[in-house]
Amino acid sequence: MTGPLPVAVSVKPRRRRPDSDVMPAQAMPLEGPLIDRYGRVHDDLRISVTDRCNLRCVYCMPEEGLSFLPRNELLTFDEITRLAQVAKSLGVSALRLTGGEPLVRKGLPSLVGRLAAVGFEDLAMTTNGTELAGVARELAAAGLRRVNVSCDSLRPERFAAIRRRGKLDVVLNAMTAAEEAGLTPLKVNVVLLRGHNDDEILDFASFARSTGRIVRFIEFMPLDAQGMWDRNRLVPGRQVFERISAVWPLEPVSDPSGTAPAERFRFADGIGEIGLISSVSEPFCGTCNRLRLTADGALRNCLFSDDEDTVRDLLRNGGTDADLSLLFRQAVWAKFPGHGINEPGFLSPARSMSMIGG
Repeated sequence: MTGPLPVAVSVKPRRRRPDSDVMPAQAMPLEGPLIDRYGRVHDDLRISVTDRCNLRCVYCMPEEGLSFLPRNELLTFDEITRLAQVAKSLGVSALRLTGGEPLVRKGLPSLVGRLAAVGFEDLAMTTNGTELAGVARELAAAGLRRVNVSCDSLRPERFAAIRRRGKLDVVLNAMTAAEEAGLTPLKVNVVLLRGHNDDEILDFASFARSTGRIVRFIEFMPLDAQGMWDRNRLVPGRQVFERISAVWPLEPVSDPSGTAPAERFRFADGIGEIGLISSVSEPFCGTCNRLRLTADGALRNCLFSDDEDTVRDLLRNGGTDADLSLLFRQAVWAKFPGHGINEPGFLSPARSMSMIGG
């Protein structure tokens, strides 16, 4: 191997590692898929293209005062494309673009085209929908296959209160535009907050039945920039299931891969589907296949860990593809068996969701 050695970001883990996190003593494989010490193969990469967002959702960002990365610290499109090629060579088959809000990054369709040319089996994006309608066809033409659109209320005034910016009708129109462009199946992400929007669970279930869109209910996670996460505001996925199933019986949908973050359920009468992402109450760490790359080039092997390895510094100091591959392998190999949210020593990550990328 030539070139400089990988450089680790100087971020110390912020949660105590319990005895159950002691990793088996074995050699890290230098060939084959991206596998960790617990046998999990990582073939899904989430790439954040920006930490900026045009909304200020109450569960994510403060209304004012949040600073953002300087432009020169963001990975360029050339750098993102090169990293995607390396990831593809290591067996990554699915790639998702995230933020912040990815569509506030100028020229995103051109990046989509470059990433589509790499040849991933799946190329998707998560968006808040505010800028989607005008570029949906361009994104589809560039090679994007599908989108997840965030929408936390079907009531205009409440939508505005939760998001602090933006309008519900703009997001609903964006969903229609995405479907017309062929960006399907379209998934709708709903973060539930007790006392805020949990009285809309049946409304969203009805929305799934009437539109054919897959509505996914997501538990409130300790990833807000304000550090105000409170378990009492969490709405467990089981409660969502019970509330919906009491009105419209649900039946499970099998996941062929066994790695999807959402438990899937179809309505027993065959009309529509919902998903439950119960990251806190029912962790699915044992089947996690995801790796994340932040907008400033930090590889993260877990959404809730502060362990990071920077690929940006390696890229900008002459690192070879072999060096980058090794850094990917090291990041995956260091992954804990679980995120530890329900352990006494857990501390929320130093970076919030918008800084990490969903």
